[in-house]
Amino acid sequence: MQFHHHGYVSGDPRIAPAAGVGLNRPSELPGQVDVLIVGSGPAGMILAAQLAQFPDIDARIVERRPERLAIGQADGIQARSVETFQAFGFADRITAEAYQISEMAFWSPDPTDPSRIHRSARAVDDATGVSEFPHLIVNQARVLDYFAEVARNAPARMGIDYGFEFVTLVVDDEAEYPVLVTLRETAGERAGQTRQVRAKYVVGCDGARSGVREAIGRKLVGASAAHAWAVMDTLAVTDFPDIRTKCAIQSQSGSILHIPREGGHLFRMYVDLGEVAAGDNGAVRTTTVETAIEKANAILHPYTLDVKDVAWYSVYEVGHRLTDKFDEVPEGDDRSPHVFITGDACHTHSAKAGQGMNVSMQDGFNLGWKLAHVLTGLASEELLKTYSGERQVIAKNLIDFDKEWSTLMAKKPEEFENPEELAEFYVRTIEFPAGFMTQYEPSMLIGDSAHQGLAEGFPLGKRFKSAPVVRVADGNPLHLGHHAQADGRWRLYAFPAAQADGGREALAAWAEWLERAPESPLVRHVAPGAEFDGVFDVKVVYPEAHVDVDITAVPTVFLPRTGPFGLIDYEKVYAAAPERSIFAERGISASEGCVVVVRPDQYVAHVLPLSARGELSGFFSGAMLPASTQ
Repeated sequence: MQFHHHGYVSGDPRIAPAAGVGLNRPSELPGQVDVLIVGSGPAGMILAAQLAQFPDIDARIVERRPERLAIGQADGIQARSVETFQAFGFADRITAEAYQISEMAFWSPDPTDPSRIHRSARAVDDATGVSEFPHLIVNQARVLDYFAEVARNAPARMGIDYGFEFVTLVVDDEAEYPVLVTLRETAGERAGQTRQVRAKYVVGCDGARSGVREAIGRKLVGASAAHAWAVMDTLAVTDFPDIRTKCAIQSQSGSILHIPREGGHLFRMYVDLGEVAAGDNGAVRTTTVETAIEKANAILHPYTLDVKDVAWYSVYEVGHRLTDKFDEVPEGDDRSPHVFITGDACHTHSAKAGQGMNVSMQDGFNLGWKLAHVLTGLASEELLKTYSGERQVIAKNLIDFDKEWSTLMAKKPEEFENPEELAEFYVRTIEFPAGFMTQYEPSMLIGDSAHQGLAEGFPLGKRFKSAPVVRVADGNPLHLGHHAQADGRWRLYAFPAAQADGGREALAAWAEWLERAPESPLVRHVAPGAEFDGVFDVKVVYPEAHVDVDITAVPTVFLPRTGPFGLIDYEKVYAAAPERSIFAERGISASEGCVVVVRPDQYVAHVLPLSARGELSGFFSGAMLPASTQ
């Protein structure tokens, strides 16, 4: 965290000074906004937190509930989400209150007495080290609280407008504010009354029964798996030894997915209710909590569960559904979209893979910076067409994975050819549920792979996997990626070759071009008089030890001036860690070096040699507008 660049700060540095629309934000929902977000679930809240960083964007988020969510449905926080929380500034705080999954236990019928279960296997949660961040369990409501705090403390000072229910919308592409939204008030003296809001863009984050999706004519297509589960957040006394360990439990009486919760006492159980009979018509959803507890005890035999309290309970049927497009523009139509859907509004699946909240947040993160770049003039509306194309494929992959996982969870013990099949699947596929298999295809935002060999550990289209480095100015060891904030900036990481291979000279020439050449993205796409550091975050990582880097000889593009006093930012210059060189860990050519371009949502956009200046300029000419037209 950096502060004091505008003068001494004696208060909480996490609270940014109000600016733009945040200086005089009206308490009442206005009749005209830049972005209207419908629904304050995970996708809506990360979107709000992202847009609130831009003081000149007037965005509002409406929620039909009269107040904050008290207890959430989702609880699994995958490592990719914690990585995202780091960018928004609260990863450490939420980790401190969450339950951390370190391993998973697998229980199955005891071969000597199949009426009893026994522990048949254990698996380390992240044996391959896909992330330095943990796998967490914490109430969805707390995730929303943290994002709400980020939005509230951001320059635009965005809060939630509670008590507004979406009714319908109409799009007029020719209007300055093309989307006319009708809302109904759900609380207070005006409950039942309707009002209209005009917006440049509308984002439906309003769940599986999305009114926004219905209004733009999209449909969730798919089917139920005809299998039901009861889920309960429980406080209980038990002699089951793994009550504080994540477990997949399979017995002759059914299956349980067991998830310890935050706080040391609460846990969640997904209890198998079996196949849903044809013509059930939802009757299984009336299964009582008492029946679910009885079923759980039968599955756990010979162990017992003495339930003292149930904080939350629900019954659901596994369903896998997906919309064909995540915006309102028909396939083949070249118009730019103005209405988008995210999360459960466009993809639904079982809860047991722990993906719903996580993938929904990545939907919002993907869309948020793109809306911000268009609304602030950095990019054309063409950028918004990439949202549906990128995220619909990811949702399809998720549903395919979840079908396999939920089918395995529902199998009876005798149906497994190998009793350790479930454990082996969990270990083999860990990178997917952890959130790291997302890989965007080449587009205006993802370059070609001609130079991928210069940095094999930063695959194009995949998230930028951080690694340890040492900050040159003070010798502090840290993770390179942890300095990347959710501020909408593109990131350019320069990795020069070793000094003996002419790395210093090649870096100096590239830095001079980047800072001064008319075709450089820093010159071409940053408004005259503005600080390039507000659009591009440019860093260098030297292959030598930090003591061998002369900070006074570092090119000035890596030591930008900031704030009204023109202070030097010393947090852009790094060196390889002595025992874990990022060059070795990420397959970076120490003899040639390279430039790694990373999108504002942390995905690798390009890998290029330092000499490929025309290619770097051309890439950004496709992704951004020239400063002269902004």
